[in-house]
Amino acid sequence: MNLEEIYERYADVCFSVALHVLRSPDDAEDCVQDVFARVWQRSDAYRPERGSLRAFLIACVRNDALGRRRAEARHRAIEEREARLQPSVEFEIADHVEAERVRQGLQRLPPDQRRVLELAYFGGLTHREIAAKLDEPLGTVKSRLALALRRLSRDLGAPQGAAP
Repeated sequence: MNLEEIYERYADVCFSVALHVLRSPDDAEDCVQDVFARVWQRSDAYRPERGSLRAFLIACVRNDALGRRRAEARHRAIEEREARLQPSVEFEIADHVEAERVRQGLQRLPPDQRRVLELAYFGGLTHREIAAKLDEPLGTVKSRLALALRRLSRDLGAPQGAAP
């Protein structure tokens, strides 16, 4: 049996299992496709003496879907924890000289870094929300924010070793 025949025969039941766990049709489709590709690449993983191909595929899809759900929950928990730990920044700088230094520091940042910083600190968005708004990968948003904070910290003369 080739991959196409296996997919035609078992994709629907595998999709149902993935959808039940993930609750998202798009995520369920991705899960099923990834599992079928992995199983096809590692065809030696299936052992007929241990059970039917259908049961094997369902178990693989269920395990993959549960892993995806757990990973998403971990990422969400980390982002929520980071959001709680980040101080609420409200720039009410009484000293007009200091306020001007901050404005100039922000203007010296590259536009993509400045935009991410503004959305995070002035817009109150999470990293994931910024990534969605800018249609950028989450890692890119986090990198730009880290670079912006480091540069702004350096430009404004923050003490060495101070966390941005």
